[in-house]
Amino acid sequence: MRKLIPNLLTISNLICGCIALYFTFHNNLVFAAYLIGLSALFDFMDGAVARLLKVSGPMGRELDSLADMVSFGVVPGSVVFHLLEASSMSSYSFVALLIPALSAYRLAKFNIDERQTDGFIGLNTPANTLFFISFPLISHFQADHFLNSWIAIPELLILLTVLMSIAMVSEIPLFAFKFKNLKFADNKLRFSFIGLTVVLLGLLQFAAIPLLVLLYLLLSIVNQYATK
Repeated sequence: MRKLIPNLLTISNLICGCIALYFTFHNNLVFAAYLIGLSALFDFMDGAVARLLKVSGPMGRELDSLADMVSFGVVPGSVVFHLLEASSMSSYSFVALLIPALSAYRLAKFNIDERQTDGFIGLNTPANTLFFISFPLISHFQADHFLNSWIAIPELLILLTVLMSIAMVSEIPLFAFKFKNLKFADNKLRFSFIGLTVVLLGLLQFAAIPLLVLLYLLLSIVNQYATK
């Protein structure tokens, strides 16, 4: 019975992703973003609960990747597709397909890459998704924020789509939020990032999300060189 609990959380991630995809088809990107936020929460919880209950296994890992492919592969691709389609460069909308294509490759690679037990190699799909689904939230709730004028530039959106997709399949080592203990000395980077997240979300609200993803990439790269 205990084995079912993490799997139910993973399926909840998948269901939220499927409903989010439905809302992207109806151009309700804000509600789709909320649902993907729930998907991210369920995605974090399933692994944590599996480790807590000591029921981790290959079945859960495969199911997690299948759910992630929808929530963090197809959905962000659909969001970017609709953003480009509504812009002056609608003929380039299909560039958004890079996101699900390279998300699939990244998830398959993750499942067989033994180097990614305590961290990530390449940007993980949930972080990439949070980066892009923040755009409709910023546009809707923070129309006067300076970031809104930047994300409204279709050329920049295309460039970000290409760069972030490449980042997913890159060899950049990134830290994961897996706590083996709660000692500050062993988790300085994680606690520091969580602290910055709270501060930036409080100050910038939704506009903090893409900045936090970029900061996550930067801190991971700096940490990699600092520990060599």
